[in-house]
Order: sequence, then C-alpha cells, then structure tokens
Amino acid sequence: MPNTKIANSYDRDKAVQYAHTWAYGRNPQYYNFDNIGGDCTNFASQVLYGGGKPMNYKPTFGWYYNNVNSRTPSWSGVEFLYNFLIGDNGGAPYAKMVDYKDILYGDLIQLQFSGKSFQHTLIVVKADNPSDINNVLVATHTNDSDYRPLSTYSWRNIRFLHIL
Repeated sequence: MPNTKIANSYDRDKAVQYAHTWAYGRNPQYYNFDNIGGDCTNFASQVLYGGGKPMNYKPTFGWYYNNVNSRTPSWSGVEFLYNFLIGDNGGAPYAKMVDYKDILYGDLIQLQFSGKSFQHTLIVVKADNPSDINNVLVATHTNDSDYRPLSTYSWRNIRFLHIL
C-alpha cells in the first residue's frame, strides 16, 4: 500500500530561529510547564509549529495546543511526542529515528536519564556534516540552554528524531 502521508514543508531555519528567540524566555501564548514536569517538550512542539508544522487536531492522539486545558498529551509529554511523531498519525508532523550522523538542525533529540522512559527533549540548533556527538549544539527549556553542546549531557539512552 502506498504511503498516504502528506508532506508538509518544514522550515528548519524558522524553527531554529524560534528556538533561539525563546530559549531563555517563555512565549506568553503557551503555558509554562516548568513546575509541573518540565517545559522541554512543550518548547520542542512550539519549535516544530514555528517551523511550519501544522497542528493535528485528531482528538486524544493528535498534536495540538489551544491552551493548557485544550491540548494533546503529545504536545508536552516526551514519550507521547515520540509516539506521535514516529507513529502513523494520519498527518503531520512526523519523524523517523536516525543515527546521530544523520541529524540536522531543526531535528529533535530525546534523552533518557534513568528508568524505562525518556525524560528530556532537545532541539538541534547546529549540526555539522557529518554530525557527531561532539559537534551537535542544542536548545532546550526547563534547564534553559541555547547553543549547548550535546556532549555536555550525561544520559543512559539517546534517540535522534529527524523531522520529515
């Protein structure tokens, strides 16, 4: 059966510009999740949206944010965003897991520090070609960072999500 996913343009430059603009601040259009689990995936979703990815209003299993009480779990939850991006969600945005050497600016990285689930989402703001753990720079919320070397993190497991 042919792939029925519709390609939606993703402007990596706009996405990364959004990340730089809000890395050390909070866009007042969105709730700040810092005190209730962290704001990293909320920020990553904002970056995807800022890069031109349309919200997916499929109830429960889509990817959208209207306000703190009208949003999907995938907008602000690390594992939920991963499952949405990798799954056959019936629309954009979507991603595929890649090796670190195939990561591009505007892509996402998720880190697992302990336990069974991943706990942190990072936005790639710079990646040389070929990418290497030592030349990838990221932006993130919760512990706000911009242009932070990926190599400064300690993780148990890591996954690289290439936005399609």
